[in-house]
Amino acid sequence: ARNDCGITPLTPSPSPVTTHTHMVEVKPRMSHPFSVVVAIDFGTTSSGYAFSFTQDSDAIHMMKRWEGGDPGVANQKSPTCLLLTPDLRFHSFGFAARDFYHDLDPEEARHWLYFDKFKMKIHSTSDLTMETELEAVNGRRVRAIEVFGHALHFFREHALKEVKDQSSSVLEGEDVRWVLTVPAVWRQPAKQFMREAAYLAGLVSRDCPEQLLIALEPEAASIYCRKLRLHQVLDLSLQPIANGFDLEGSRPFDSSFRQGDRYIVADCGGGTVDLTVHQIEQPQGTLKELYKASGGPHGAVGVDLAFEAMLCQIFGEDFILSFKAKRPAAWVDLTIAFEARKRTAAPGRANALNISLPFSFIDFYKRHKGQSVEAALRRSNMNIVKWSSQGMLRLTQEAMNELFQPTIDKIVKHIEELMAKPEVCGVRFLFLVGGFAESPMLQRAVQRAVGRTCRIIIPHDVGLTILKGAVLFGLDPTVVRVRRCPLIYGVGVLNRFVEGRHPRDKLLVKEGREWCTDILDRFVCIDQSVALGEVVRRSYTPARLGQRKIIINIYCSSAEDVAYITDPGVRKCGTITLDLPEPLPVPGGAGAGGGAGPERREIRATMQFGDTEIKVTAVDVMSNRFVRASIDFLSN
Repeated sequence: ARNDCGITPLTPSPSPVTTHTHMVEVKPRMSHPFSVVVAIDFGTTSSGYAFSFTQDSDAIHMMKRWEGGDPGVANQKSPTCLLLTPDLRFHSFGFAARDFYHDLDPEEARHWLYFDKFKMKIHSTSDLTMETELEAVNGRRVRAIEVFGHALHFFREHALKEVKDQSSSVLEGEDVRWVLTVPAVWRQPAKQFMREAAYLAGLVSRDCPEQLLIALEPEAASIYCRKLRLHQVLDLSLQPIANGFDLEGSRPFDSSFRQGDRYIVADCGGGTVDLTVHQIEQPQGTLKELYKASGGPHGAVGVDLAFEAMLCQIFGEDFILSFKAKRPAAWVDLTIAFEARKRTAAPGRANALNISLPFSFIDFYKRHKGQSVEAALRRSNMNIVKWSSQGMLRLTQEAMNELFQPTIDKIVKHIEELMAKPEVCGVRFLFLVGGFAESPMLQRAVQRAVGRTCRIIIPHDVGLTILKGAVLFGLDPTVVRVRRCPLIYGVGVLNRFVEGRHPRDKLLVKEGREWCTDILDRFVCIDQSVALGEVVRRSYTPARLGQRKIIINIYCSSAEDVAYITDPGVRKCGTITLDLPEPLPVPGGAGAGGGAGPERREIRATMQFGDTEIKVTAVDVMSNRFVRASIDFLSN
């Protein structure tokens, strides 16, 4: 009975529970009549926004191309980098931040705060709070929430200006629905962190939380991909064949991809790889998740880190650390030069990739080590990296393979493990999306690994897939109808003690009755299907008269076989707070007549797990009044 998510708790701590109802459908409320949806794809390496007017929802407007830009990188997104002045004020974002930082005098640059790839920190921090800090390239630390707030505020200003330019009517703040994208593998604290950053940036106010949607990146990609047609995609399985049919005579992608089909979306971005499995439901065309989101921090940044490690190997870690600290802008230049070359790396490429070392690197090395960069290369026995007289590092094909392999192997392993799951068996399509999906190195590796069992489809505008899908999600958030829970969530309760079934150390004797403490009352189980609008209900009674708040600890676990909140693998992950208003006077009595007084007060809490964020509402049963209910995963 333990694995059934319907334990009937008798008396929970912190206060007695009286009823327990199973999943119940509630129809989602109709959202505001927003006139425009603005989606921000806040990526590890690049970010952008797009929008659509609800009157003309077929047209998705991509953000205008901005000033600056790298030669050879033609996308409409901007690098995710932020520059703060020495006194911590916002200066610039994107190409502008990069160019300004580059042009600063090296002495001056050491006092400016330049942040890039900072989104990864949110994924890697296990105890994320509002106080979590980020380190700028020069080593100074700032609260992460402020850095994210600055970046989102910048996007808000840009997007609203562009929306207003294209809109005939006068737009008010509440006319806009905002959508923010996050990886599906992110846990609740990280999602709440993005929401808090959006409040700080002034995207929406705390009083209108429904004006901001958190969208899951691979989900957004999926919403966009299922509408694609043959001329909008590259089908890797048809590559060597000219006429669009392969040797088994399978039909082109268009005609064979239909409702009822199941497919995997592999979102390979800068920071994370994020895998989602969906089925298109008949007849309404909604999406149903078939297996909980999986993946991990194996994005393209892994290749950049491997390049940095290679430089440490050649020139010494002490030198690289010193160079980063003393010449931060030149270090950023070097990483940008590598990233631009990284995009052109392809399997079977005969000629080496040239990366120009900044003059200050060559000069600084000579002064720091008393020898030339060329001599260091020779001494390092690194045969796969050569030096060219034009001041370039020449990375051979072997060197590029070595830099890409570890990250690509992890991605392929994730995909293979997912495809081996019984729920995913027989899936015939895999959409490869995200910025890293443009890499021929990754494309070939995935095609080699799983190309025999499924068709690998790459949308033409693969770097913008998530952004466009996020706009579609904002226009209709009910399109994903069923999701899977990534974790068990529940609370600790007291149940009647059963001799032989419950351990003695959990025995609590209270008013002559024997109770078992610390039992995990599960709200939802791992990989459980939860439909949009399904709710879990619990009732709580204040422990004493005049109590103004009920605080309930929420526990979560990624292990299936847990029974108590003290079990290994179970941790406290958040709190639900119910604010209790003054009880209404009971009509026709002194207040506590007939046992119906405030001591029998019952607060019914309703939780939703089928959305992209966990939500809670509560009602005071006797007065039928809504009670302020909040759920917090950040101040743990």
